[in-house]
Amino acid sequence: MEAALLERQDSIHRTGEAPFAMDCNKDSLAGAVSQRACVFCGSRVVLYPIADALHLVHGPIGCAVYTWDIRGALSSGPELHRMSFSTDMQEIDVIFGGEKKLHNALVELIDRHSPKAAFVYSTCIVGIIGDDMQAVCRKVSEEKGIPVLPVQSEGFKGNKRAGYQAACNAMRQLVGMGDISGISKYSLNILGDFNLAGEIWLIREYFSRMGVEVVANITGDGRVGDIQRAHGAALNVVQCSGSTMDLARMMEKDYGIPSLRVSYFGVEDMAESLYAVAEFFKDEEMMQRTRELVKEELSLIMPELMRYRKALAGKRAAIYVGGAFKAFSLVKAFRTIGMQVVMVGSQTGTPEDYEELAEITDPGTIIVDDSNPLELSAFLREKDVDIFVGGVKERPIAYKLGVAFCDHNHERKEMLAGFSGMLNFAREVYSSVMSPVWRFVPRKE
Repeated sequence: MEAALLERQDSIHRTGEAPFAMDCNKDSLAGAVSQRACVFCGSRVVLYPIADALHLVHGPIGCAVYTWDIRGALSSGPELHRMSFSTDMQEIDVIFGGEKKLHNALVELIDRHSPKAAFVYSTCIVGIIGDDMQAVCRKVSEEKGIPVLPVQSEGFKGNKRAGYQAACNAMRQLVGMGDISGISKYSLNILGDFNLAGEIWLIREYFSRMGVEVVANITGDGRVGDIQRAHGAALNVVQCSGSTMDLARMMEKDYGIPSLRVSYFGVEDMAESLYAVAEFFKDEEMMQRTRELVKEELSLIMPELMRYRKALAGKRAAIYVGGAFKAFSLVKAFRTIGMQVVMVGSQTGTPEDYEELAEITDPGTIIVDDSNPLELSAFLREKDVDIFVGGVKERPIAYKLGVAFCDHNHERKEMLAGFSGMLNFAREVYSSVMSPVWRFVPRKE
């Protein structure tokens, strides 16, 4: 194990101690027990929130355990995405092939649920035995008259980012199929928001107050019909750049739609994102409405936010999240409430992402790519943090060490985006850090 961890040293950087260099965006090191998920998981993250589509896993039943229940994207209408379907491949299917079983499953499910489209996810075993998923999907699409899209997401063929790419490739086949008449010249698509706790509804409300039409949510609270006419929008705004930036690039190449990278977390990034959209449309009335929106929202939250800042001043935080872009916003959000980030890492960051993190963090901050429980535990002890921000896999690490925890991943039920979301974040951090329970744990032993 020690030898394996030594090989990981190039994936760890300490701000200010050496010129920036980071080994990242590669397959996880065998034996290092990565916190990162597989290609199949990455594709599910992106596509699963499309609520009126059928999502069928072609593989063993175990892969289908990755369901709505552990991602939690909300829908304002249909909820077909909450059901988990699998072809449940057995030994005999591995020997003789699973194409017939896949065909029968698709026909039965489409007849039963009448979806607007179907996504079929490839798993490791399908990649190994070589089932021709594309041929089966094409045949069923012709028989049933709906798009049936193969998602080439065999788990072994790369890392989680490869899953994002597979999902974007599948969605690219949908874009361009719909009627775009009647779409406003002030219009956009929201990419990379998954509507956790209804966050996309809040962001849509902001854009509506600015006078901007949202054509498609991609993919939180997503609809197949909206994605099919997404090429009629004037702009793509991309929050989770790792998951959907590939689709934005494809749409720029195919339809000439430019994109903006935005973030809805923290007051600073939320305001900058809205101003960036208003600047893109070069409409002074829209800009004025945006200024009024930001002023109004800030006036509602700042008094309470400052009370939390006073109580939390000087406390230390560690961050380990899926995408590096979210980490940027979290660093700024902690500064807003007076806390210092001393460790930050992600599962899918690029060299550019980590270089930017090194620029915005304080000297001595640990920056890490594709970490593991042993490393994370060592960093939390070394920095003696007051709170750890992560997802469901990081929660036990924090609690075992007697450290407060904040869930900022896809399993959470609390809205953390937007201006009101920043206040929710501050409340949660305050409640966790200041809890008296930490007096009774052996935190520093």
